[in-house]
Amino acid sequence: MTPQLDVIGIVVRDMSASIAFYRRLGLDFPEGSEQQPHAEAALANGLRVALDTDATIKSFHAEWEPPSSAGRVGLAFRCADPAEVDAVYADMVGAGYPGELKPWDAFWGQRYAVILDPDGNGIDLYAALPTAS
Repeated sequence: MTPQLDVIGIVVRDMSASIAFYRRLGLDFPEGSEQQPHAEAALANGLRVALDTDATIKSFHAEWEPPSSAGRVGLAFRCADPAEVDAVYADMVGAGYPGELKPWDAFWGQRYAVILDPDGNGIDLYAALPTAS
């Protein structure tokens, strides 16, 4: 499988204000999203727009500081499996692109990694972890 663009992520300062803004533009966030640290709206083409607060990102990436200008938008590419996350990360870093977060097994059930594009925007790579049987 080739990684597929799946999520457009936006780091927000104020979830309520951001939900109101994007709802006004037609995105359908679930009721109550204003009180959540993470919210998603599905688009007609299957992509999702995800909003995360600064505090949410900081909680699992302690050394991260919210950008004051660029870098508040990220793209997330779904991979076929955890091994593909590792392989794509290694390929991109090997090609000279900076790795921001090495592949790791995230507590929310995904193998997760972040590389930086030429403008310093985080590009996430992820795949579901196998479930224990």
